Amino acid sequence: MTDIITIRGFVATDVTTSTTTTGVGTASFRLGSPSRHFDKASGEWVEDYMNWFTVQGYRQLAGNMACSIKKGQHVIVVGRLKLARWERDGRIYHKAEVNADSVGHDLRWGSANYIRTAKNELPDSETAAQRGDGYDAAAGESGPDNYPEEDGAPEDIVFEDASGDYVSVDTETGELAGAVT
Repeated sequence: MTDIITIRGFVATDVTTSTTTTGVGTASFRLGSPSRHFDKASGEWVEDYMNWFTVQGYRQLAGNMACSIKKGQHVIVVGRLKLARWERDGRIYHKAEVNADSVGHDLRWGSANYIRTAKNELPDSETAAQRGDGYDAAAGESGPDNYPEEDGAPEDIVFEDASGDYVSVDTETGELAGAVT
């Protein structure tokens, strides 16, 4: 069973790149996805909470992510959801990771200039193990040892909400802290 998910949010960290032991290029970043609702009493949109995801890309997508995606930009991510839960020192931790199939700028927030790369292969029906995308559950590549304790958000996250106001994120709770002046 595969859980395909589409997420809109903002890039909360710089894109980091690496190579697996088998030579496959990877790139990842943290994605903040705020939730909000319309408050009829005040007639305004109210920011509620923030969901956090680690977005992981492989091969061609990894290279394109590294060249195109910058911290603070609004993006749309489509991929396979992977949830991890573990216990360390009596505390329970959770992590939501998206193995991305597609990542692109959210044109609701601005414009983009698309440049097609010379070699752009579409994924086929091979399994992840056959593709060698770097993830191998049998090799222990997920879980407690690879998910260190995190505070939920980098310290200097600011993004523009739908009304054009700049909003900061509380680094302890991961919730929206309010407008930045």
